[in-house]
Amino acid sequence: GGGAREVVMRTPHAVIVARAAAFRAAPTTTEALLWEALRAEKLGVRFRRQVVLGRYIADFFAPRAKLVVEIDGEVHAHRAGADARRDRDLARMGYRVLRLPRALVQERLAEAVALVVAALREVSG
Repeated sequence: GGGAREVVMRTPHAVIVARAAAFRAAPTTTEALLWEALRAEKLGVRFRRQVVLGRYIADFFAPRAKLVVEIDGEVHAHRAGADARRDRDLARMGYRVLRLPRALVQERLAEAVALVVAALREVSG
């Protein structure tokens, strides 16, 4: 998965929206795999893919639950600071972020989906 696709703050909103559309049109294999499990309200809540939230593009977003689900590939091991800042920014906007390692989604999809279900339960209380 592309994971946290951060867009520089100076980037015009129209450019961010266009990037999100391009990401939706060409999902990674891992994103397509998780999307199949999340789409069509299979977990009881509607998810959207590659959604613009402020200056960020979220891999998956459940608006009603205000839950962002990110798939983190190997690049994220070197971006811990940027990812933490992004998560804090999203939390300030009222969103909760669940990060799933790409390998988990690829190798143990049911486990990854169970984590999403658990996060949805926490959000709904």
